[in-house]
Amino acid sequence: MSNGNRPFRVSIEGNIGSGKSTLLKYFEKFSDVDACAEPVDEWRNVHGHNLLHLTYSDPKRWNFTFQHYVQLTRLQMQTKLTEKKVQLFERSLQNNRYCFVEMARSKGFLSQHEFLAQCEWYDWIENNMDIGLDLIVYLRSCPKTVHERMLKRNRPEENCVPLEYLESLHKSYEHWLSANPPAPVLVLDVNQDLGQVQSLYTQNAPYILGKMPFTPESVLV
Repeated sequence: MSNGNRPFRVSIEGNIGSGKSTLLKYFEKFSDVDACAEPVDEWRNVHGHNLLHLTYSDPKRWNFTFQHYVQLTRLQMQTKLTEKKVQLFERSLQNNRYCFVEMARSKGFLSQHEFLAQCEWYDWIENNMDIGLDLIVYLRSCPKTVHERMLKRNRPEENCVPLEYLESLHKSYEHWLSANPPAPVLVLDVNQDLGQVQSLYTQNAPYILGKMPFTPESVLV
């Protein structure tokens, strides 16, 4: 169950092309669910500037700016008011801090002072605002599989994303969710075909909708 009177908060986590938006669309049909998609359109148009494209094209130059803006848009999404009982987020503030920002530092896309500035802002948010999660649904996938899916969907900004980046992101996810998960982690194997994956949605709906408590036996080890 959720903390206090706020909705049951679930973050859908996974690599690029792992099926996060597909899962979100599956659950948005439930009347008590507020499904919050990743604000990609906002990242593509910051007063006429496509920060997403700039960051993929030149990550060392633009990553700090992009991560700041992503953190702002995720904060707006994760703290918005709703009368629904369940909120589903396509990724989270916690993911941005402990997965993407950590990976950017390790790859040299963020300098040490940029990394520390980003962490200071996140720490203030965490200490002063309710951004807590009640469940993480991790769509675990093979980097090669999601790379193929990414190429098929053909988003212009992703054309320059190499397999190596997806492999690094996969490692970052695995480390974060095994070492420091902010909520119980429900792991779904999404390397299967769509029909099999949708059956996983149905089987695990009571946990995802907060109707049954999820015991953390599926947390990564």
